[in-house]
Amino acid sequence: MPTKRPYASPLREQAAARTREQILLRATELFAERGYGLVTVADIASAAGVSPKTVFASTGSKGDILDRIVDQGVAASGYEQAVREILEQRSPRAVLEVLARGTRAGNEEHFCVHEAIHKALPVHENGDALRRRATAAYRDALLAVARHLHGLTPAPSSAEPETADLLWFWFGPGGWRSLVVENGWSWDRTEEFLVRTATATLYRRP
Repeated sequence: MPTKRPYASPLREQAAARTREQILLRATELFAERGYGLVTVADIASAAGVSPKTVFASTGSKGDILDRIVDQGVAASGYEQAVREILEQRSPRAVLEVLARGTRAGNEEHFCVHEAIHKALPVHENGDALRRRATAAYRDALLAVARHLHGLTPAPSSAEPETADLLWFWFGPGGWRSLVVENGWSWDRTEEFLVRTATATLYRRP
């Protein structure tokens, strides 16, 4: 007797996807606003207009939700295209300007995601693993930029690994957050300052 195939409803699948998207969106907002440790699954369910049971069935536990947020944030960051554009630049100043513009766009557009991750790290059950997952692609991108800068003329005055570390210090999420969130700078002012500081420091001659 042939096995009966389960019926798959496209409308039902679309509705489930919309529910999942709404849950992740509201969870991101809550994590960014209150902090991961102060948000419950019941809070997320209430904000998304669903039951806690639906949250668990659709996205899993609170830890699973944060993992999904991190994965979506990395996928949506557009870092691969940004790196390709940077590697096309043939002057150090142009590289740093495009880098500043690209990292600004990612941090500004996905501000809630970065805040959600930042506030989760101190209280997450495995903060080190979360940090690595959230920043690995970002760090690799900046390492590629540092390598590119050292292939141009003039090359930075620092060694290549130090250049990569400095790019992370300036253009990583922490650099943007320090000036924009903690000190109230505008995104425009921060972008201009980071380019100017990076240029002056990397190309300072003894």
